[in-house]
Amino acid sequence: MQSEEMNKTERIKYLSELLNKASRAYYAEDREIMSNLEYDRLYEELEGLEKETGMVLANSPTVRVGYEAVEELPKERHETPMLSLNKTKSRDELRDWLQGHSAVMSWKLDGLTIVLTYRGGKLEKAVTRGNGEIGEVITGNAKTFVNLPLSIPFRGELVLRGEAVIGYSDFEKINAGIEEAEAKYKNPRNLCSGSVRQLNNEITAKRNVRFFAFSLVSAAARENEGQDGADSAAGEGRPETFRTMEEQFRFLEQQGFSVVEHYLAEEDTVLETIELFEKKIDDYDIPSDGLVLTYNDIAYGLSLGRTAKFPRNAIAFKWADELRETTLREIEWSASRTGLINPVAIFEPVELEGTTVSRASVHNISILRGLKLGIGDRITVYKANMIIPQIAENLTAKAEEAEKEDRGQGENGDRLTAQDSGSDASQSRRLAEIPEFCPVCGEKTEIRQVNDVQSLYCVNEKCAAKQIKAFALFVSRDAMNIDGLSEATLEKFVEMGFIHEFADLFHLDRHGEQIVEMEGFGEKSYQNLLESVNRARNTTLPRLIYGLGIANIGSANAKMLCRFFDYELKRMQEADVETLSAIDGVGEVIATAFVNYMRDEDNLRKLENLTKELVIQQPKVEEGSQTLSGLSFVVTGTLTKFAGRNELKEAIEARGGKVTGSVTGKTACLINNDVTSNSAKNKKARELGIPVLSETDFLKQYQMEAGTQQEEKEK
Repeated sequence: MQSEEMNKTERIKYLSELLNKASRAYYAEDREIMSNLEYDRLYEELEGLEKETGMVLANSPTVRVGYEAVEELPKERHETPMLSLNKTKSRDELRDWLQGHSAVMSWKLDGLTIVLTYRGGKLEKAVTRGNGEIGEVITGNAKTFVNLPLSIPFRGELVLRGEAVIGYSDFEKINAGIEEAEAKYKNPRNLCSGSVRQLNNEITAKRNVRFFAFSLVSAAARENEGQDGADSAAGEGRPETFRTMEEQFRFLEQQGFSVVEHYLAEEDTVLETIELFEKKIDDYDIPSDGLVLTYNDIAYGLSLGRTAKFPRNAIAFKWADELRETTLREIEWSASRTGLINPVAIFEPVELEGTTVSRASVHNISILRGLKLGIGDRITVYKANMIIPQIAENLTAKAEEAEKEDRGQGENGDRLTAQDSGSDASQSRRLAEIPEFCPVCGEKTEIRQVNDVQSLYCVNEKCAAKQIKAFALFVSRDAMNIDGLSEATLEKFVEMGFIHEFADLFHLDRHGEQIVEMEGFGEKSYQNLLESVNRARNTTLPRLIYGLGIANIGSANAKMLCRFFDYELKRMQEADVETLSAIDGVGEVIATAFVNYMRDEDNLRKLENLTKELVIQQPKVEEGSQTLSGLSFVVTGTLTKFAGRNELKEAIEARGGKVTGSVTGKTACLINNDVTSNSAKNKKARELGIPVLSETDFLKQYQMEAGTQQEEKEK
């Protein structure tokens, strides 16, 4: 019976994948891999099997998961805390841990841990691990995981844990579609984490996320549960009686779950089992960062209890770090936005974990001095967690210390004098120097010590390296809208001295040869960047004011100020605190920040340089068009008459209104097409007596017309 049910499960998975492949070929690739008659026959077979077993996968062509968007992911506390596993890199220690017991060995997948709850055979809830105590509810997103069952045969309450992952092949395909090197995802785990926690599950659905179960938390059968039909597919015996991990895995497979690859290991076979996994690493498509060993006898494992941090029934095995020997070329000093100046080791390139690396952060002066790094030293490097390059050891300094110890002792063990021992070998080495001046702005540096750790800082508050966030805001979509300048790219440009103020961004062509040679750039990326910069020269005054990054001046406030001063920059610069404070919605704090910025001579000089590079368009404001002047609105939910919230926001602001993110006593109305929902914003509006209006009612009440891009598209 069990074998028959497993065959049905595998057939469901096979048919779902085959029919989806046929659909993609027919609709997306304009080709056929099977006839309509064959497709219909297989489709009907799949429907029959799903009805018979009660199992329906998320990627089944018989179901279509509806897309939905949420404003935020709700938080939820786990019924039982999710602890981390104790770890070892020693194979002998792993064997000794077994103490004569058998255990199940499986991959330690490197994705995002998810807890699933099924009731009555239906997926009811999916929650991320979070901090182990509280996770985020991602049920809508989980329903788009390509291999996850939406319906299962078991009709009681089932809670299980597993890993959401994106394979290396899908990771590479997604990155291949991203032109800008800085925008590419760093690794599959980061991509998976971001994909699973999207606010719109349509994005999750495009990322080909898969789920692999690795443990059964609980399976409570319904009272008087029958053993007929779908219920009988739950497997042999009642779930509560499972004695081994192997039985749990079989049960989960019978429910339609893909389970993590696993094998039974004994004390005398555990090393061979590790080698079995090790041989698969190079070709294994699913990211993993080690193995997990769990006692097969469930009762025995639970009887061991737990420590404050780890359960005692399982242990993680981490692959030993791959070490490579190389030569230190130089120490580069990298200034950051916080003023911290970090030492970075540049060394002869080596292959580590499948990639070529030539640099590693040394983190701070204490570590630099501890390693006694000198130019030309032989060092060993590795990747922490197989990702981040680090220096393991300075072989030259170690050999030097050994030599000094040998020289320091005579034949009879008597300590020799400095004259007897000869010159110190370290004098021939050029130790890394700590810079007295910031590599970016040239101002003095200082060493600060916090909790016995020494670090180097730039003390210049106007150092360009500290302005990365300001540059990032300046090039953002709501400001100058310059594509191709991520924070990482801006940081490189600052470090290399390409940009010191905003105006410098419009002269990147002066550094063309160097930019083209930079990692992640090429001729095409460089030309795209120049085109984006030149497009940004034509802008509006509100974009410029917002992009300056003046404290408390957001996009909406910038537009409001520009309207008040009839889009004349000179009038805005000459305004005093009293005048600005009188503007509805400004107040003394914003007014003071604005005036202080415009009174600063250095700011004025930089602003003058910047405006020479720009063509500031003057908007045409029709008389009587500011019908929403002085009013604040909040927009939430999905829109139908506007292409998106930004379009509605622009329509409101064009009429003098303001759109904020939260409902307050000053809000004129909350715009939400789901006026009866119990969302946090709807509840807040009802508490404050703020009206909740649909788009249609809002447009009628405030005598506006949509005139949306969406309508244009539909026409």
